[in-house]
Amino acid sequence: MTGANGDGDDVARAPWIPGPRRSADDHADLTAPLPREPEEVEEPEEPEEPEVPDLSHNVLKSLLGAWALSACSTGETKAVENHLTGCAPCADEALRLRDAVALLHEDRDLDLDPLLRSRVLENCLGRRPARIPVPDWVTPYDAETARLDALLRDIGESEWHAPVRLKWYEEDRVVRRKATVAAVIGHLLAVDGLVSAALGLDDPLGAGVPELSPTDRTEAFWSALDRPPNRSLRGPWRDQSHALIRTVAFAGRGVADLTVGYKDFALPLRDSLLERAFECWLHADDIATAVAYPYAPPSGAHLHGMIDLAARQLPAALANRRRTGLAGPAKELVAAGAPGRSLHLEVEGAGGGHWYISLDSPAALGSPERAVAQVAMDGVEFCQLVAGHITPEEAAAGQDGDREAIRDVLSAAASLSRL
Repeated sequence: MTGANGDGDDVARAPWIPGPRRSADDHADLTAPLPREPEEVEEPEEPEEPEVPDLSHNVLKSLLGAWALSACSTGETKAVENHLTGCAPCADEALRLRDAVALLHEDRDLDLDPLLRSRVLENCLGRRPARIPVPDWVTPYDAETARLDALLRDIGESEWHAPVRLKWYEEDRVVRRKATVAAVIGHLLAVDGLVSAALGLDDPLGAGVPELSPTDRTEAFWSALDRPPNRSLRGPWRDQSHALIRTVAFAGRGVADLTVGYKDFALPLRDSLLERAFECWLHADDIATAVAYPYAPPSGAHLHGMIDLAARQLPAALANRRRTGLAGPAKELVAAGAPGRSLHLEVEGAGGGHWYISLDSPAALGSPERAVAQVAMDGVEFCQLVAGHITPEEAAAGQDGDREAIRDVLSAAASLSRL
């Protein structure tokens, strides 16, 4: 049988019919939106320039606080910023105010410029002086207690029990004592109590306490606690420091010469608060090391006062060591107030200066003309030596002249240290 297409085949095939041709509509996506006629695009209107008011210098200066808080109108902001480009005093104050605004954020840590607080206070007091100003000789103690309190506010509960390694120099040997952060605050509280008692304020050891040395007072305070020291000591310590500053500020001029006894020696209140500021800084540095907290030295002016106090105590300390056989004999005794053999102490860096230490007679006058030796040291390292944190042999000091005099003076500086 022949197939329908003329092929020889046994089975006939159905005729092939081509399918319908697809139209143009079949290729198109009918769900797509129809093309729109192009529209004219409206260009955005340029914002109008704010109207900048014409304000006087005093008005613009009064707006700096609002500007720092971003509370000015657009025009006022523009006027203030235009003014800052040409007025250096206002520009400087604007920067300080903007830094101060950052302190209003509660969640930020306290790792700030240590001088920021003093700059803000200086600006505030410059505009409105305190009714009862704090005497200049009290400001180192005020500053160092405030800095330590800021550190304590910034540490966690567990860090109050962090180990602190205390170290000082006693009878030509290093003495070490283990404590905690809280125990160190208890130590500061107990020894500051000597100043409180001298001012007629409450003694943290209680009424009727016999005269004790700073070390004995600390041991007595620690022993009287009914549980290990903890963060609860921060409040009494800070309240006591505030009471000291407030009492001295209200007391008037004569209070600076009030005597504060330390059992083995005494200091006028002016020097006693400077000594307490020095110890507060050194123990704050001990605490900061224990909890890995950044901590800077005092300001240059305050550091200078602390170094000056130590330098003034060196002739008496050297005489005490000579009486106990720990220093060489005097070589040339002179009358009180007369120039005698001296060591030139040159302290470098912030707070530095030049001091001439009498070598033979505590009451002699240190004199450049009679200098037989010279020691040059960095200011912070000298304070570390006075605190007993480094030994005379460890002190990196430039030395020239009489070696015995140099050794005796460096050892006398270390002997000023105690717990």
